[in-house]
Amino acid sequence: MIEYSRQPHYLVAVDCIVFGFDGEHLKILLVKRGLEPEINKWSLMGGFVGAEESPDDAANRVLKKMTGLEGVYLEQMQIYGEPNRDPIERTLSVGYFALIDIHKYEAQLNDDYEAEWFLINDRPKLIFDHNQMVADARKKLRYKAALHPILFEMLPKKFTIPQLHILFEEVNDTKIDTRNFSRKITSTGLLIKLAEKDRTGSKKGAFYFKLDKKKYAANAQAFLNLMPNLKV
Repeated sequence: MIEYSRQPHYLVAVDCIVFGFDGEHLKILLVKRGLEPEINKWSLMGGFVGAEESPDDAANRVLKKMTGLEGVYLEQMQIYGEPNRDPIERTLSVGYFALIDIHKYEAQLNDDYEAEWFLINDRPKLIFDHNQMVADARKKLRYKAALHPILFEMLPKKFTIPQLHILFEEVNDTKIDTRNFSRKITSTGLLIKLAEKDRTGSKKGAFYFKLDKKKYAANAQAFLNLMPNLKV
């Protein structure tokens, strides 16, 4: 116990990077910071870890409190611990990223903390080291998306190839040849074609698909060649 008492003590916080897709654009959810320093400036959703909770519990609590969102895909990313990252007191922050279909959670989103969606490449400057967190989260998302079907968390249960194509482009921040993508994605055998069509874009319409999760589990590597510029 004496040895413990001699050690420096730090605050522990969580910060959540919430990515959303609205069918056309990759977006990020930000809030106005409610306390000094940097009050009223744009920030990630964050808060301190309570004495009786884990970082995971804290991240879910903070996300629900500040946005009203719950039951979303949330994954721990990494720890940020630069000594001067918080000008008030030494604080270690555990970063998380969340993925949602924006339209699915529109009704859940509250206005208590002025949460607002921004285009990922057109977001305002963020406080502290939050811009670095967002950059790291995008890299992590690209890497994870090549190995696991996490991008489908950002799509409705049934989706079109054009919607999936746009999402892949937005996540990778690059243009992907439409015909080549369609051919590759259908050749994986991981999508189930439905009889129903989406006719909102044209009279001809585009068939809806859904992910075959059983086949994906058995052949996850099939998506690797769909993810350009894969960087860890």
